[in-house]
Amino acid sequence: MTMLLDEVQIQAEAATPTLASRPGRRVPRSVLVPALTRLEPPIASAAPIRRLLVVGTGALAHSVVAAVRADRTRRYEFVGACGEAEGDGLPAGTFPILGPVDRLPHLLETHAIDTAVVAIDEGKVPLPVRGLMRARLRGTRFERSTEFYERLTGKIAIETMTPRDVLFASGFPHRCLAGSLARVTSALVAGLALLAASPLLALIAVAIVLDSPGPVFFVQERVGLQGRSFRLIKFRTMRVDREAPSEWVRDNGHRITRVGYWLRRFRLDELPQLINIVRGEMNLVGPRPHPAANYPLLATVMRNVPETGVEIPLYSLRTLVRPGITGWAQVKYGYANGVVEEVEKLRYDLYYLKHRSMWLDLRILLETFSVVFFSRTFETSASSDEDEQVTYGPSNSSRSSLRSSR
Repeated sequence: MTMLLDEVQIQAEAATPTLASRPGRRVPRSVLVPALTRLEPPIASAAPIRRLLVVGTGALAHSVVAAVRADRTRRYEFVGACGEAEGDGLPAGTFPILGPVDRLPHLLETHAIDTAVVAIDEGKVPLPVRGLMRARLRGTRFERSTEFYERLTGKIAIETMTPRDVLFASGFPHRCLAGSLARVTSALVAGLALLAASPLLALIAVAIVLDSPGPVFFVQERVGLQGRSFRLIKFRTMRVDREAPSEWVRDNGHRITRVGYWLRRFRLDELPQLINIVRGEMNLVGPRPHPAANYPLLATVMRNVPETGVEIPLYSLRTLVRPGITGWAQVKYGYANGVVEEVEKLRYDLYYLKHRSMWLDLRILLETFSVVFFSRTFETSASSDEDEQVTYGPSNSSRSSLRSSR
């Protein structure tokens, strides 16, 4: 209640100068930023390209700047940053520093800024309230850095996540109706697809048998809903080799069969996973399931321990929904060939969990179909197939998993 009263008072001060409080008064960012983002300007900017300023020079500010510069749509023109030149020990000179935070209102007006992205740690740097309120009412848009980063990149900045972000986020919903609808739709579509594609499945099976000795299917234990394991099925695309050079698929490219090459190119090796969908182990859309032997390592690596010291089990969040044949990370990033790349894909998986909806699932399916029917590659696809990767560790079980998976 106190926060709400303070917010109302701030807005009243900005709109009515005669009611202003003592000069130099500072308001916490937890109150200021919501007020700035809720106030609507009288006239919206009509500029096709918005001039953007980042408030802050730390790690998150650098991530925002990098995302703006990499944006293919060129919706924003990055003008510079506002804050200390050093920026939490990060190398200076990465982007222009226009001035300190206390001169922010003047910088917004001087450089004709349309959008200001606030990337300052809460409580560390006070913001000039009155000047920013006037800028907001003139038409400058203020956005939180985490929300701006998500909207621009389609992934989550996991380095800045705290337990509060997960517990009180508007996303990460547990929607029984949406989950039930996705399950029913997936099962129905998979059942009909199995019936319609049965002649094609038979032809592929015959081609695999004639092309190289070995089983028709590749079967492997994967991690599914709530961390339960299941046996994923797909067509075998590699020759059986007991002396595989390594655990990485990128080192086993020479083992891909002639039939396997075309199956991989058009993603036809994934068709047997329709059986997993009918059995209730997968959905059409969801995070890709990882090998069960990888789970302990990935769960350990993909943990975020913020300044509060409270550990966030980010990887475990992936198991809140059923895995899918395709997913947001597959469409936006492609395949992973290492722990670092898996962490990058986790950013997209968490974005999907946070913003999961029927429309997002439909978009993922449409983009996946463009790959299958038009042989278009994923946006940043790596050179190997995630689904046939095996464990990252050097254990004997991982080696045997690799040898038996092809």
